Order: sequence, then C-alpha cells, then structure tokens
Amino acid sequence: MAAGELATRAQAEVTCSVCLEGFKEPVTTDCGHSFCQDCISQYWGQLESNFCCPQCGETCPQGNLRPSKELRNMVGSVRDLSSQVAHEPEGERVCDRHQEALKLFCEEDQMPICLVCRESRAHRTHPVLPMEEAAQEYKDQIQSHLQRLRKERWELLGFQSAEEKASEKLMRQVALERQRVTSECEQLRQLLAKEEGLRLAQLGELDSMITRRKKESVTRLGEEISRLSALIVELEGKCQQPAPEFLQGVRSTVSRAEKVTSQHLMLISQKLGRRSWAFPRGSRLLTALGGFVGSFSLQVLPWTRNKCAVLAVCIALAVCLLKIHGTYPAKFANVVLDQDTANPKLILSEDGKVVRMGDYVQRLVRNPNRFDLEPCVLGMEGFNSGRHFWVVELTGRSGWAVGVARQSVLRKSSLSLHPEEGIWAVHEQFNGFKARTSPKNTVLLEGSPARIRIYLDYEAGLVAFYDAENEVPIFNFTASFATEKIFPFFGVWGSRVQIKLAPPDAK
Repeated sequence: MAAGELATRAQAEVTCSVCLEGFKEPVTTDCGHSFCQDCISQYWGQLESNFCCPQCGETCPQGNLRPSKELRNMVGSVRDLSSQVAHEPEGERVCDRHQEALKLFCEEDQMPICLVCRESRAHRTHPVLPMEEAAQEYKDQIQSHLQRLRKERWELLGFQSAEEKASEKLMRQVALERQRVTSECEQLRQLLAKEEGLRLAQLGELDSMITRRKKESVTRLGEEISRLSALIVELEGKCQQPAPEFLQGVRSTVSRAEKVTSQHLMLISQKLGRRSWAFPRGSRLLTALGGFVGSFSLQVLPWTRNKCAVLAVCIALAVCLLKIHGTYPAKFANVVLDQDTANPKLILSEDGKVVRMGDYVQRLVRNPNRFDLEPCVLGMEGFNSGRHFWVVELTGRSGWAVGVARQSVLRKSSLSLHPEEGIWAVHEQFNGFKARTSPKNTVLLEGSPARIRIYLDYEAGLVAFYDAENEVPIFNFTASFATEKIFPFFGVWGSRVQIKLAPPDAK
C-alpha cells in the first residue's frame, strides 16, 4: 500500500464525525464511538438526560465520557505521517504510450497526458492544463463542496439536538400530567368506593337502556341507508336512459336530489363533545366533574335520575378530556385574510374578514405567495406554538373548504387539499360534506353547518372542527408540524359561497 493511501486511511480513523476534522481532546462514549469533547458537549447542549450518540443513536449518560489519551497520541502521529508524506517526492508517472512524463491534464477526456500526447491528433483540439494547476482547481471545487456539506451536516445535527430537547421537555410534562391525573383520579375512586355496592343494580339498568338505544339507532340508520340507497338506484337508472327520456323532468330530479339530506342520529358521544374544550383545569377537577355530571344527567340522559351512577360512566371520559386538552385554554385568534395570497378570482372585503368568488379574474401584481391556480387564500398571521381557535360563518350550499395549511404549501399548481400537501381541511361540495383525507372521509352531520369553529393545537399536532352552533364535533386531524408555521386556510369554488370570519366577541 502506498504511503499516501496509508496516510489517508489513518486520517479517516482519527476524524470526528461531527465536525469532520481531526480529533481535538477526544472522548469516548459508552457505545464505543469517539468525538471531540467540545463537539459532543455542543451537540448535547442543555439536555439533562436521554443523551444519544450522534453516530449510532444509542442512549448514553453524559457523565460517562472517557478521555482517550491513546487516540489523542494517534492524532499527533497521523498528523506527522501526513506531513511527511506531503513533503516526500513522488515517483514521476510516465505515459504508457510515449514513455514521457505526464505533465498535462486533458479536461475533455479527464486524463493525464504527456507533451507528445498534447500534439497528437487525439488531444490537439482539447483544452489542457498543467497537472498541478488542474489538481489545484479541482481541489478548490471539492473544498467548496466540503464546506457546504459540513455546514448542512451541522445544521441537521442541530435539528436532531433540538428534537431531543423538545422530546425531553414533553416527557417531563407527561410525567407531571400523569402524577396530577393519578392524584385526581384517586380522589374519585375514594368517592366511588362508598357507592359501589349500592349502585351495581342501577348500572345494570343503565347498560340495558344503552343496549336498547343502540338497537333503536341501528334501526333508524338502516332505514336512512335504505332511503338513500333507493334514491341512488333511481338516479343511476336515470343516468342510463337515452337523452330524450333522460331530459324529461331532469331539472325536477336534480332539484329533488339536491334537497335530500340524510337525517343522521345525534349520538351521545357527539353531545359530550360540545363540553370538551370548556373543561376546567387543575385542582378544580372534582368540582368541575360534579357540575359536568349534573348537566349530563339532566340534559343528555333524561332517562336516569341517579347522578352517582352517571358519575361512574363519566370518569374515563373526564380523564381522556384532561389528557387531550391539557391544562390551559385555547386563545381566540383574530384572523385577517392576506390579500397577497388571494387568488385573482377571489374578492376580499376591506377589513379582510370576508371572501367570496368574483365575477371576473382581477389583474393583480404577481406575488410569489399568491395562489395562482386554486381559488384559495391564507390568513395573515401564522402560528408556530400554542392553542388557537377561530370561527367562520358560511353562506352558500356547497363549494367551500376551511382549515389550516403549512407555510410551504404550493401556491402555483393545482391542489387536492390533502394532508400530504400540508393542508388539513373540511369541505362541502354537491356530493356531501367531507374531510380532506386520502381517501376522502364522509362526515356524518345533521344538515350543513352554518358556523364552524376551528381549533389548532400546535404542540399536540391537532386540528379539530366543531359545529359552532351546538359544539358537535365534525372531524379531527392529527399531524406533525415540526417547526413550520401553520396558517388559517380558506377555499371558495361556489359562485354563491361567502366565508366570513366571526369577530372576537363571537368566540
């Protein structure tokens, strides 16, 4: 093996995988990988636990870093070897064809050539450079790429470290939440233990009543499905008719199909959802749960008078709501539409609170943030933390979409409005109310909501939609927003559709 190649391999063995330079004060982790002491300290930053190796990802305690005297000595030896190889004269290579020294480099053929080759017909018209000059030029290019790649690698390591810190913070919050929930639930268990023996009969009666209600709901849903299935068959048959027969009474058929809406059942779980976001916090859990159960027993379950029996049913629900919605309320966001993002077909009010479809395409100044193909618009303010909500009022039967979108959402091409594109939205078209998932998810609602409340919990990655009139849940999305800003999103396709943002006093 040549001395130069040996020196190169030795240099690779004493290179830090974080800074990509020779070790400085090398230390070794429990997993056996070595780094510069400053590099690994900076990479771990302010972490207090769950330190992971940048090379293999294995968790290791920070205090177990071991200085490596042998590796430090090896770094000096390799540096001396590299310096010695750099100053040793290399044997002069000669051309296999002319036995002349290879002193030139042909840029066309990317190969070293001799002076005789330069005058030959094969290389006479090719650009050539002296060997050393060509080597230096390519070294400069490689060094430039190395500098860029090192910078990108360091940025990625920073992202990885930030992710570790965020995960550690969330784990501490989860531990505190677990402790608090355990304490609160223990108080509930003590209360329920006194009533357990006496209330088993009532719970049995409650179970029977739920089963009966379930059967009634299934029957009603079956009737509704049959009604819609019959209408679908009729419409499909209509479409198969020849044009003359098809056009007879077609307007009446279309009108009848548009007026038909399924009468969905109001499920108990939907009725409970209206109280989830207003659920009180902290040490007031027992008082809040008592009030919640009282209201539940009087309004949602009028067929039982025993609140203690209902309390047993609601314990699991209360704990779940507490975990989902945290210990702090959502903040009302006074959303204003951003004119710079609005499609030229859309008309915005002067105060930025109303958007509708215009009668013609406006001639607007070109803007990189504008939606050019899709009739969409974003809110002016984005969010990268916290919990927020806003309310939209909808006018028009169909042809709209509301939700949130990433800052990086595509503006110059067509959109399917799916989460894969960075958009989480619900929409209504002539064929029903749906959530923009892949495939589309039909949402069961009683009619079409005139007001929708949109919630965004950035840290939890939650986007939730509620009917603002009765707080019935519509649909929930879960996502990972990373560190990117999330903006309110609105789309208008119907000519009679208008989306209006409710004022702060409507929250």
